[in-house]
Amino acid sequence: MKFFVDTADTRDIRELNDLGMLDGVTTNPSLIAKSGRDIIEVTREICGIVSGPVSAEVTALDYDGMMREAAVLAAIADNICIKVPLTPHGLKACKALTAQGRMVNVTLCFSANQALLAAKAGATFISPFVGRLDDQGVDGMELIGEIRTIYDNYGFETQILTASIRTVNHVKQAAMIGSDVATIPPAILHALYKHPLTDKGIDAFLADWAKTGQKIA
Repeated sequence: MKFFVDTADTRDIRELNDLGMLDGVTTNPSLIAKSGRDIIEVTREICGIVSGPVSAEVTALDYDGMMREAAVLAAIADNICIKVPLTPHGLKACKALTAQGRMVNVTLCFSANQALLAAKAGATFISPFVGRLDDQGVDGMELIGEIRTIYDNYGFETQILTASIRTVNHVKQAAMIGSDVATIPPAILHALYKHPLTDKGIDAFLADWAKTGQKIA
């Protein structure tokens, strides 16, 4: 499963990219606002840090407006993935942009039927928001399983990009179900490698090593 980081903070992106685990980045208007920076400037910097897809989202709600904004965003770098909402105009824009050879991430997916429409529109990625479904008392991971079944049934190439991840368990479940990508907040990505028994084991090994009086150098 590919790991994308869900942030517009370039410090976090650089740190995670240096670990060698990062396959891409997703941003949205809220994350851009949180960064406090100009969308073109910060997106260009992100595209220079990672070689994988960087999702940049349109804010227009009409087809013509989406296409105008998509042209501006696509000009930033070759690894830009245009992010559009799962609406009739967004699906129409997705169809047109993929016909131009652009990567497209269809976002704010909350049902299997929506995911089916996005795949038929040629989306590169579909972003189901599992955490927001959980907030409504619905098991968001069930949606990932439904989409996986539908896409496998028909050979759709659209990649499932599990989004709105809130816990390390969300990451594990997404991987077990067969999600192609998980876009993960920086704090959750760092939490993936943490375990108290790992820390305890390291402490024990170091204590035993100190008793030997040896050095590896």
